[in-house]
Amino acid sequence: MPRKDEAGPRIQMSNRQELELDWDAIVGVAGRTLSGEGSEDLELSLSFVTPAEMEGLHVRYLGEEGPTDVLSFPLGEDGLLGDVVVCPAEASRNNPDLQAEVRLLVAHGVLHLLGYDHDEEDERAAMWAKQALYSS
Repeated sequence: MPRKDEAGPRIQMSNRQELELDWDAIVGVAGRTLSGEGSEDLELSLSFVTPAEMEGLHVRYLGEEGPTDVLSFPLGEDGLLGDVVVCPAEASRNNPDLQAEVRLLVAHGVLHLLGYDHDEEDERAAMWAKQALYSS
């Protein structure tokens, strides 16, 4: 289901899980994050998956057992930024407000695609501030 935010980014979405999500809010977060970082002319893919599918990706690409809440796969070619994959069932373990947590994870995943990381304390502080700004 392709979506285009008013700000301009092209956002492709795929839902392969059963929990209800606020799609307009999700598109809004992705669009705000891209626009806020000066990347409004890019295309982004957002996928929402089951724990089993997320675990398969987690093992295949990171060599880590079990599902995780969000993964980002950069593409960086021909205007394609990359893919953000979110597992809402795992997200619900982080925060009882599933909608807020999914918005936060979408912003987090997009920021990773844009080059942000959180390995160092100063990087973490900058990324956390931006994801809080864009996800609210």
